[in-house]
Amino acid sequence: MGNSIFEQKTEDELWLEYKKTRSIGLRDAFIRQYMPLVKYVAGKVATGLPGTIEFDDLVGYGQFGLLDAISKFDPERNIKFKTYAVTRIRGAIFDELRQLDWVPRSVRQKSRELEDTIGELEATLGRPATDGEIAKTMGLSEEEFLQTVMKVSGTSVISLNEVWYAGDDSEHISIMDSIESPSSLNPDVIVEREEVRRVIAEAINELPEKEKMVLVLYYHEDLTFKEIGQVLNVSESRISQLHTKANLRLKAKLTNVRKGIL
Repeated sequence: MGNSIFEQKTEDELWLEYKKTRSIGLRDAFIRQYMPLVKYVAGKVATGLPGTIEFDDLVGYGQFGLLDAISKFDPERNIKFKTYAVTRIRGAIFDELRQLDWVPRSVRQKSRELEDTIGELEATLGRPATDGEIAKTMGLSEEEFLQTVMKVSGTSVISLNEVWYAGDDSEHISIMDSIESPSSLNPDVIVEREEVRRVIAEAINELPEKEKMVLVLYYHEDLTFKEIGQVLNVSESRISQLHTKANLRLKAKLTNVRKGIL
C-alpha cells in the first residue's frame, strides 16, 4: 500500500478508530490512499463529456466528494468504503458540472423535447417506444432521431445523476445512489425514498434488453463505453446512443411517476 499506517492495522480497524477519534492524521492517510480512486472516477466521467472540460477540474470536484465520503462513512454498515466513495465522488463531480451549466441551451431544449416525447408515448403505449415510433412522433426520420440522440449524449451522462427531490425536503437522492444511509431522515422521507428506488428499479427492468445491459455495465461494473462495445460487439458510438436512450427513457418515466401519470 506504500502507506505504513495501512500496513500496521487493517483498514476496518482504521475506520473504526477514525470514527471514534476523528484524527486529522488518519483522515489525511485516507485521502492519500484514495486519491487514485478520485482520478479513476474523474477519468470515467471525462469520457462522456466535451473536450472543453478539463480533467484536472473534474479531479478537483471529485476531491470534495472524497472528503464528504470520509467524513460520512459508517464502517459498521456492511458496505466497502470504495463502493460508497465512488458514488460520492461521482455525485460531487456532477453537482459541480450542473452548477457550471456547460450544456448549451439548444441542446438542453432538445433533450427535454426527447424526454417529453418518450414520456408521453410510453405512458400511452404502456411499453418502451421504438426508435421509429419516437422519430415519427417528433416528425423526424429514424436517422435524424439517432443524430439528435447523439447530440444530447453529453447531457445524458449528467441526467442519471440528476436528483429527485423528496417532497420539499432539502435532502435529495441521486438516481444511482442506493447506498446512502436513511437513518438521519424522517420516516416520510424514508418511505418516499424507498418508493423512488422501487420505481427506478422497475423502470430499469422495463428498458429494452441492450439499454439495460449498457446501464448495468456502465454504472455497476464500471466499464467504459469502449469496453462495453467490446462486450456487446458493437461500436462505441452505438453504446453512447444506447446509454443516452436509456437515460432519456428513465428520466421520462420518473417524470411521469412524479406527475402521477403512471
